[in-house]
Amino acid sequence: MKIYTKTGDKGTTALFGGTRVSKHHIRIDSYGTVDELNSWIGLIRDQAVDHNTKETLIHIQDRLFTLGAILATDPEKAILKSGKERLNIPKISIKDIELLETEMDKMNDDLPPMTHFILPGGHQSVSFCHITRCVCRRAERLASELNENEPFDELVLQYLNRLSDYLFVLARKLSYDLQAEEIKWVPEKTN
Repeated sequence: MKIYTKTGDKGTTALFGGTRVSKHHIRIDSYGTVDELNSWIGLIRDQAVDHNTKETLIHIQDRLFTLGAILATDPEKAILKSGKERLNIPKISIKDIELLETEMDKMNDDLPPMTHFILPGGHQSVSFCHITRCVCRRAERLASELNENEPFDELVLQYLNRLSDYLFVLARKLSYDLQAEEIKWVPEKTN
């Protein structure tokens, strides 16, 4: 199988189902950003993180491929006139969201209470988490815009929202584990 097909040389690409759209279409931007998010999560997984975190991140990466497939599907081509699904696309489930919540709760149990916003940084691994969280929020914004025009399963947006929260808590956990300084944001007073 060749990697290059030359079918996108004029600035279009195919969705699942065969519909061709421009490469700057909001649907492409949405799942492209999810792909970027998945790569950043891989970078976090490559850091010195504990086994449970690595396993959770692998599961998240799998779910993001599923989420990308959902976003890459032309909704008009996904369902036959009979109402049966034409394309065999996996789903995001409430259990996927609950896993993120459970992992956040476990991490939070060991962390000091948060009293202020925290400036991103303190250690390279922590910074990677914050960058990934920002990419996740961008993916959520793009998917939200797409959903307004071409609705899809609401669990996709819920998953992205919860994932950004997970990444924030993971950044705090890594700060704690690595004994990195968490700098509280205290707004400077102006004269």
